[in-house]
Amino acid sequence: MSTTENIPANLTRIIADAIEKAGGWLGFDTFMAMALYAPGLGYYTNGSTKFGQMPQGVSTAEGVQGAGSDFVTAPEISPLFGQALARQVAQILETTGTDEVWEFGAGTGALAGQLLDALGDRVRRYTIVDLSDSLKARQRERLARHADKVQWVSELPATMRGVVVGNEVLDAMPVQLLARVAGVWHERGVALSGDGLVWADRLTDLRPPLEVDGEHDYLTEIHAQGDAFVRTLADRLQLGAALLLDYGFPESEYYHVQRSGGTVMCHQAHQADANPLDRVGLKDITAHVNFTGTAVAAQDAGMDVLGYTNQAHFLINCGMVEAMQSQDLAARVAASKLLMEHEMGELFKVIAIGRGVDTPLLGFARGDRTHRL
Repeated sequence: MSTTENIPANLTRIIADAIEKAGGWLGFDTFMAMALYAPGLGYYTNGSTKFGQMPQGVSTAEGVQGAGSDFVTAPEISPLFGQALARQVAQILETTGTDEVWEFGAGTGALAGQLLDALGDRVRRYTIVDLSDSLKARQRERLARHADKVQWVSELPATMRGVVVGNEVLDAMPVQLLARVAGVWHERGVALSGDGLVWADRLTDLRPPLEVDGEHDYLTEIHAQGDAFVRTLADRLQLGAALLLDYGFPESEYYHVQRSGGTVMCHQAHQADANPLDRVGLKDITAHVNFTGTAVAAQDAGMDVLGYTNQAHFLINCGMVEAMQSQDLAARVAASKLLMEHEMGELFKVIAIGRGVDTPLLGFARGDRTHRL
């Protein structure tokens, strides 16, 4: 494996070869897939540390600390996140009479550990679907106490029964970029200029799912791969539900006339920027989720939309506030970040899609926004 310092140059050469073989232009979705998942070099397949509370070299009262991480997710912020989610998972398992859980993109294994600790004997088998060998190694170490229940796979089985969990999975699905320039729609992709990568637009018949009023320049995304992922879940999940937690909006907000800059963002060392063509392979690349598209893809594939709300409502419905009362001040402060509107409580949403689940779900008892999708 290349050292971290060599990753951008090596990965850029591979992407440059792909651009040349494609005739001088790659769609952004293809570029994003390579930047994140190219074997050994992509962001999620190289050995860099991705998850953690602090970036490398942060000065604290105890000295300079930090594991070189790029971002922190809810399970690392507070174990109460997984404990609350476990209450919803338990209800679905009980309602459907199933005993299996699948998790996509399990990161450090923090959420898996929290769910397994909380669910106990309700879970017979916990399957992690992850493409990163370095993250699998961290997960195995962290989940050693649950070794009798946990298995790892690189693809889904033909049939599934139980609960699927995806925390910040949809935002990492490659997206296509659409750019309206001088009133004309283009697909924005990547080309070469000398030794570097540059943006390049091509005329396209593709359009956002909603018409965007006006002729002002407008950049946005469409989510064919994310929708295909949902359809695959629908094809495999015979009984149970998928709980997908991520940042995003319903369609009417996603394609609002004033949201003209798109939502693609990069994350490195707990800093965000909007240039995915720089430091390729060293930065996470994400796009917000169009939850209306997720819901429509599920329904078109024969699944039910069981609930949609913001993360704050979901966690409160699942008992997080009551659980916080027994925690010390530092733990309560950390957990509150998951609920507060200006932190993660509003931007992050939860959608549940499933088949054969007739009982109203605990997490959407109050504040359900399915009617807004």
